[in-house]
Amino acid sequence: MSDSSYTPPRIWQWDPNNGGKFASINRPTAGARFDQELPVGDHSLQLYSLATPNGVKVTIMLEELLEAGVSDAEYDAFLIDISEGEQFSSGFVAVNPNSKIPALMDHSTQPPTRVFESGSILLYLAEKFNAFLPKDARQRTETLNWLFWQMGAAPFLGGGFGHFYAYAPEKYEYPINRYAMEVKRQLDLLNQQLAKHTYIAGETYSIADIAIWPWYAAVVNNEAYDAAEFLQVREYPHLIRWVKQIGARPAVKRGRLVNRAWGDEAEQLHERHSAADFAGKKC
Repeated sequence: MSDSSYTPPRIWQWDPNNGGKFASINRPTAGARFDQELPVGDHSLQLYSLATPNGVKVTIMLEELLEAGVSDAEYDAFLIDISEGEQFSSGFVAVNPNSKIPALMDHSTQPPTRVFESGSILLYLAEKFNAFLPKDARQRTETLNWLFWQMGAAPFLGGGFGHFYAYAPEKYEYPINRYAMEVKRQLDLLNQQLAKHTYIAGETYSIADIAIWPWYAAVVNNEAYDAAEFLQVREYPHLIRWVKQIGARPAVKRGRLVNRAWGDEAEQLHERHSAADFAGKKC
């Protein structure tokens, strides 16, 4: 099929066999598909996730809080295998009706508080523990500017470029070029910002860094889509400096392993219930 051979019908119809790598789980409807309760550990914070960039944001945040001495940030992390459709269980949908990881339950409140969408979780934890979000109104707003920039930008990187470059069942020049151009623009934007500042939102490490690093470090380090050469990431030295700087933080090294179920076994931690779980891991 060429780029120009498809004419959209007047009314769209779902084809369950058309969806590439994720065809088996993608449907045009929301809601639970089967009944299953979620496990609950011993801590107030219960995380249900997978070590995709969106999931890693939250585990890095939690590990950073613990690194900073916030003992109330202890958490249990349970793996949700999205390739097997575990995000469509009744228990998970009760926490996140959108059926996307990560999802968090805070049992320290009565009734327990559900928090879904990674940006919302980062903001919730930052406000709950008064950490990684500046108090000064101007600096706080700048941090939130970049947090919400990431929420809007990453879909072009993942769902746009990543899908058509790496996952789509057929390669098409137009969408790959269109989204590659946008990703290059994003990389240039970050590079320009980091030429002027140590961290994304200024001179203070914040939830803006925690939100942005998992997505863009994965591209720079060629861990996502095998596209570092295609995108010529070496053109962005300030971004590379920041990627290395954040990646060297002990909490980041731990957080990126939580709910990871692929790659080197020493870099996998399917579930996390205490700091002892990292023993023997590469972090």
